[in-house]
Amino acid sequence: MSSPEKRPPLRARPTGWPVGSFDSYEDAQAAVDKLSDLEFPVADLTIVGVDLMEVERVSGRLTWPRVIGGGAASGAWIGLFFGLLFSFLGGDMTSALLLGLLLGVVFGMVSAAVPYALSAGKRDFTSRTEIVAGRYDLLCDPARAPEARDIIARSSLARIQPPTG
Repeated sequence: MSSPEKRPPLRARPTGWPVGSFDSYEDAQAAVDKLSDLEFPVADLTIVGVDLMEVERVSGRLTWPRVIGGGAASGAWIGLFFGLLFSFLGGDMTSALLLGLLLGVVFGMVSAAVPYALSAGKRDFTSRTEIVAGRYDLLCDPARAPEARDIIARSSLARIQPPTG
């Protein structure tokens, strides 16, 4: 077992010299792919998302029917699972599944309705949150950075080329 002093940190900051900057992650991947095709040692490269922002994309309005329906649907799956487990313990499989389904639907509806009712209309929409980057920089080990930068420049892959000096 190695001592804690010798292990690298789990979330070490990326190192290297910038060799290109890209508008999208896919463009940065394309640059790495191009370098790989030319047998450049891609283990010396790191793609870094810069100018991070949290984006919440609103996907719809939250209404009572939608809350109750979603709760019933998720509860139904849980109820079917427990009904299946109980059916293995003996007895009538159909009865166990139907009872599990019914109890799951009721439990799901209640467990979805209570938090929605307590929110008092403060959040009547559904959304998903994601972290996105404003740009993606490609970093390279300093010993190979000039070569990588020249290949990217010749290929016209990067939006912004870092200074050469």
